[in-house]
Amino acid sequence: MKITGNNTQILQPPGLSRELSIKLNCCGVNEYTKVSYPVKYGLFSRLETRDYIFEFNLNHEIRHVKSKKRNWRHPSEWLKRTMGNEWVYYSTGGYSGVFEALGEYYLPNLTYPTNSLLGGKPFEETQIDNIVRNWPRIISQLPDTGISEEFSLWIQSIRQQSPEGLQKKAEKLFDISGSRVTVMPPDARHVDYNIIPLTISDGCLYKCRFCKIKNKKDFSIRSKQDIDNQIVGLKQWLNKDIINFNALFLGEHDALNTPFAIILRTIQDAYDAFEFHSSYMKGNFLFMFGSVDSFLNAEKTFFETLNSLPFHTFINIGLESYDRATLDLLGKPLTQAQVGHAFAKIQFINDTFPNIEITCNFVIDETLPDSHYKGLITLIRESTNKTKPKGCIYLSPLKFSCPSRPALYDFYKLKALSRFPTFLYMIQRL
Repeated sequence: MKITGNNTQILQPPGLSRELSIKLNCCGVNEYTKVSYPVKYGLFSRLETRDYIFEFNLNHEIRHVKSKKRNWRHPSEWLKRTMGNEWVYYSTGGYSGVFEALGEYYLPNLTYPTNSLLGGKPFEETQIDNIVRNWPRIISQLPDTGISEEFSLWIQSIRQQSPEGLQKKAEKLFDISGSRVTVMPPDARHVDYNIIPLTISDGCLYKCRFCKIKNKKDFSIRSKQDIDNQIVGLKQWLNKDIINFNALFLGEHDALNTPFAIILRTIQDAYDAFEFHSSYMKGNFLFMFGSVDSFLNAEKTFFETLNSLPFHTFINIGLESYDRATLDLLGKPLTQAQVGHAFAKIQFINDTFPNIEITCNFVIDETLPDSHYKGLITLIRESTNKTKPKGCIYLSPLKFSCPSRPALYDFYKLKALSRFPTFLYMIQRL
């Protein structure tokens, strides 16, 4: 049953209104959107003290936090705890520059190495480090007597969600599917990476030399029993907070290479089990990765069926380069012709099916040959005379933890030439 605004309950104890305020069952925005000011989605509860604002999901687990102190970097910036129990610091980065680069108004700053060309090191700053380390102590000092029983019980519940317990729960999430999601599709940005991960196959078809994020497992398909067990486990893991989810990620690195009957059956089973039809969030989203081979082998009838489902589907294909020399350098076992055929098919699918968007990735790096960039321009500019609203081109820097002004400059030049929406692919894990 959906919670409405009438269920919101507010506590502001007399004499402590400036020291403590609690709002249970807050109704956040129910549709993902692109705006240049802080937006919180779904149903949650908020705790505000003199110095901090905390937000908790429906399982009483901390979700967001920011400081109200004067030394906080920016009043519109905040911390988010992910399903994998890691902190992400969302900075404005100047808004317009970040939006041009990522397609989003906020820049996610991560605690682990990634390929981002943007951002600083906020987790090395004292005020941010203090919150990450000390939020349990701050919550432990809250009064839970002299207030109504409902608020007292809620405070006791959030105290029970210790960092150790949250880490164990994250490990349970990884155990359900057998491993952590080491890379999420770039299109998951459209739902702020709030995805339910369901693994239907392991590994990938290619073992490219340049790749730093995929595992070495041979491609294999999960059994129906394994997938069913994951669905049951994920539903239990999400518990009360399941109502805040409306996005499904079919893993692992090449879910599109799974037999189409398994893909379609899993989508329907997940839609029913996770009750997407009654999610607080509007619309339903489906994300997956695909390889050039699996994409070229997918027949039109598959996309027709996929288009008819109650999802807006994003499939991300790693093309990497339209240049023979670069493909060899990357160790990607594809021909230039295969990449060209895949790019042409991407345009056909995007032009034909309104509920499907195929996006693709290309690498960028100062060390790549000029022929790589000439080939890239051939596809993203010379292949069409019209500007395309669909089919994002994601440019992925090869180096990790190595911001580069020349690479960023190359990105903006390519973006200016492209006739497709073009953004940086900042790799994030779950």
